[in-house]
Amino acid sequence: MRVGFVAALAAVLIVVFPLPFPFLRLLLALIAAGFFAVYLYTRRTGQILTIRGGARMGWITGIFSFTIVTVLFTGAIVAISNQGGLASYLREHRDQFMAAGTQSDALAQALDDPANLVGGIVLSLAMLFIILTVLPTLGGALGAKVLEKE
Repeated sequence: MRVGFVAALAAVLIVVFPLPFPFLRLLLALIAAGFFAVYLYTRRTGQILTIRGGARMGWITGIFSFTIVTVLFTGAIVAISNQGGLASYLREHRDQFMAAGTQSDALAQALDDPANLVGGIVLSLAMLFIILTVLPTLGGALGAKVLEKE
């Protein structure tokens, strides 16, 4: 558990830190987190994990990553809601979030409806859960396969 938490914390810090190529960084950091968790576990215990065990270790890392990101996401939403709500925040920062020619006003109006806002947040959390658990699971399975040969 401790190894998974350390790997998850490292991955989230890499993803959140403002560096170029955010999507590629997200992909690589999460796969590397699963690999790193398996590496740390193998090194600390001396036991070689099976591919299934590596995938499980990666999944645990992904669950910790999701938990950390959810806490950060919740803090950001609370801070935004204290400043007048998500819709007004998007209207104020539309140039930073939207590409030229998109319908940012329609999005802000849709977010004024509480049902749409809750649906969007739940959908975002569901997508985050899938991404943040699948990628470290793949990295953990890969780590177990690579490290079983040593």
